[in-house]
Amino acid sequence: MSEMKKCNRTNIGGQAVLEGVMMRGASSMAIAVRDEDGNIRLETERMKPLSEKPLIFRLPIIRGVISFFTSLTSGTKILMRSAEVYGEGEPSKFEKWLSEKLKIDVMNVIMTLSLILGLGLAVGLFMWLPQVITGFLGELLWLDSTDFLFNLIEGVIKIMIFVGYMLLTSLLKDIQRTYMYHGAEHKTISCYECGLELTVENVKKCSRVHDRCGTTFMFFVMFISILVFSLANSFIQAEGVLRILLKICLLPVVAGLSYELLKALAKTDSPLVFPIKLPGLLLQRITTKEPDDEMIEVAITSFKTVLEMEADPNIPTQKFVTALPCDKLLEEVTKTLKDGGVEDSADAEWIVAIASGKKRSEILTLKINFSPSIVEKARAYAKERATGRPLWYVIGDTDFYGLKIKVDEGVLIPRPETEELVYKSINAINEGDRVLDLCTGSGAIALAVKANKNCIVDAVDVSDAALKTAEENAAINGLEINLILSDLFEKVDGEYDVIISNPPYISTDDIGGLEREVLCEPKLALDGGADGLDFYRRIAEGFSEHLKDGGKLFMECGKGQTKDIQDIFGGYKSTVYNDVNDIDRIVVVYKDGLTD
Repeated sequence: MSEMKKCNRTNIGGQAVLEGVMMRGASSMAIAVRDEDGNIRLETERMKPLSEKPLIFRLPIIRGVISFFTSLTSGTKILMRSAEVYGEGEPSKFEKWLSEKLKIDVMNVIMTLSLILGLGLAVGLFMWLPQVITGFLGELLWLDSTDFLFNLIEGVIKIMIFVGYMLLTSLLKDIQRTYMYHGAEHKTISCYECGLELTVENVKKCSRVHDRCGTTFMFFVMFISILVFSLANSFIQAEGVLRILLKICLLPVVAGLSYELLKALAKTDSPLVFPIKLPGLLLQRITTKEPDDEMIEVAITSFKTVLEMEADPNIPTQKFVTALPCDKLLEEVTKTLKDGGVEDSADAEWIVAIASGKKRSEILTLKINFSPSIVEKARAYAKERATGRPLWYVIGDTDFYGLKIKVDEGVLIPRPETEELVYKSINAINEGDRVLDLCTGSGAIALAVKANKNCIVDAVDVSDAALKTAEENAAINGLEINLILSDLFEKVDGEYDVIISNPPYISTDDIGGLEREVLCEPKLALDGGADGLDFYRRIAEGFSEHLKDGGKLFMECGKGQTKDIQDIFGGYKSTVYNDVNDIDRIVVVYKDGLTD
């Protein structure tokens, strides 16, 4: 497949980045990176085509110089940008100090230092060291620095150092993976140029070396530098530091000539020029490795994205979802909620905690970077919550008495005070008792009782949708309860030791004034009639027939309703319990406690 004739040449080129591939066309660029969760993240950018730039950008030699220096800066920037997709973990003390004390963007500092150190390393390894070694050999061989042989030896040493450097770095695990992504980049471009469909299987068959590779370009730079430096030395006899400065000054000329040679050779597959290509292609065997399927998928994603953007200028650009520190994510979520009219800071803490799988109590003090998947999830939760939809509908479930309870717009969201109702009722239930949960909704009460007591539990609701949710919650928690579609006692048979109910208790006129989040919950589970007590009256009419002698009826109610409820059950003894906020919340009626 590697010898297959290219019938679909393209100007799209690429670069391997951290766990990904960048592809660049004439007017667009795409960086595809696979994050720690296995998702392919994509960032795109529009660029001004070369045809629309000033003439100087298109002049031979000069265009190569511009391309060379642009690649140095943009290549480092792209590499660091791909690194921002990662970052889950705790920042170092130095990173915290830079961010908090000096207000410095750590990634910008790293990028600048990397560029400076990279240039310094390049000058040291490929200019100073070869010059020192050649100077020593020159003295042994009686060679002058102006001799062509002297410059030839220096060039050969430079190439040897370059090859040695690549071989040594290829032993590093992270570099090996980068070389594998480099191979995926080449194979993908080759697959397209051979006219094959861009599939993993087709790409795997293609060559991992390519005529337009930067490795080949670097070889040309070293080869042409021998000629250029030899010619320059014949006119300017520089030694020591001046010789290094001369090489630096001539580097743009070398880069420009190398660029033109690379472009010219890439346009032909003639065997006459193959000997010139061969050294660069052989070096690519070091800087490219066979990629795995997932790496190829990343390269294909990047390449296809550029193809689509080149064909359609109206496709919008997109940015990476990158890793964020916990405090920054919390700040962002809080702002999103406030912009939507949600002022409760607890919601922001809950969103970050649930998205990250951390405890809410940790969120305010946690010093850790969250992965893009967590950031993305938290942003989605915040955006939906900002519309006024209740938090637990957004999340899809809530914790209730140690159970995970699924909730949606078909059921009421279980409240903390209802857990107190469960606590009180559980203390009155014995092993083997029959328990009835009226107006079960999500099944939260019935399931909490079943999870804590070895008893028989029947759960009743008039809503078929609510019962389906209750059935799902029973399956989720691995608990067995009996579900009955019934309007209170209408289809209930037999007697029970304990009856529990959290019926609708909001008066009809008050419903319109409820918070917008509460209004998202089913009106059927909220509306208790004109005074909010309709369901208590109906329960009072039928409970005696279904509650055993000595049994107890536990009911949750609204603030200030307990006295009226006790009056409704006036023929029976009852007790009122306050919740943790000291609000009268639970009424217990005793079947064996008839009043005089």
